[in-house]
Amino acid sequence: MRSVNEFRARVNSVELAFFEWPGSGAPILLAHATGFHARCWDQVVERLPGRHVYALDMRGHGRSEKPPPPYAWRSFGEDVASLARYLGLAGAIGVGHSKGGYAVTLAAALAPAAFSKLLLVDPVILPREVYRQAGERNGGEHFAARRRNEWASPQEMFDRFKDRAPFNIWDPAVLRDYCDYGLLPSPAGAGYVLACPPEVEAATYAGNAGGDIYDEIDSIDIPVRVLRARPRPEGSLGMDVSGSATSPDLARHFLKGEDVPLPQYSHFIPMEAPAFVAGQILDLCG
Repeated sequence: MRSVNEFRARVNSVELAFFEWPGSGAPILLAHATGFHARCWDQVVERLPGRHVYALDMRGHGRSEKPPPPYAWRSFGEDVASLARYLGLAGAIGVGHSKGGYAVTLAAALAPAAFSKLLLVDPVILPREVYRQAGERNGGEHFAARRRNEWASPQEMFDRFKDRAPFNIWDPAVLRDYCDYGLLPSPAGAGYVLACPPEVEAATYAGNAGGDIYDEIDSIDIPVRVLRARPRPEGSLGMDVSGSATSPDLARHFLKGEDVPLPQYSHFIPMEAPAFVAGQILDLCG
């Protein structure tokens, strides 16, 4: 396994944890999905030998600070932009999965010198009309609020998930990383709790409703590759998270956008196919 260092940075009044794998070449910044954490990228990073890589725990996730809700999605993009400035990034490759794709997109608009290319892995950037209709939709509690929070060990979590969808089609090493780094010691003193508390995950899903960033997308003048998973079944939005929520025409909104449909994969592309994602990153690195 590659050597990795853990650091802390205070940006936008929140302390973020981030990880660095030393190396050379254009730096690569990895941003994870809702409910996940930076170390879910470990198996991708293993396939980027010698490359200089950073991955962050988003606010509310992993080892980062967990402020009380709400969790507006703009704050995640602002955090990524601020962290990029803190790190002094210039010409980096920004890579984001799901909510992380949204975040690095907004960050590229807010800190344009930091990034030279973007790889958006099934980013949750919805059709613009969905954002316009956000106020008309009923809220209600998101199912993530009912997730099991307490665990005896990472091994128990792994054993519980390994044969259940969607985890049963993940690379087992990614699932192991998800469990090993996705729990924190319980404040009650025995066992573990989720590193992204259920109430934070639910609040993060709820925070996407007003997150239209198409005006910012119009200003991004670097190559952007959009990887799109298979679509969600009709009428399943909000419940089926295995299909893509990416706007089908997202790539054309970028000045230099490229659309790559991947119907063979679910929304969890980095978890199913870390080697494929690493290959896409290396291709962008040139």
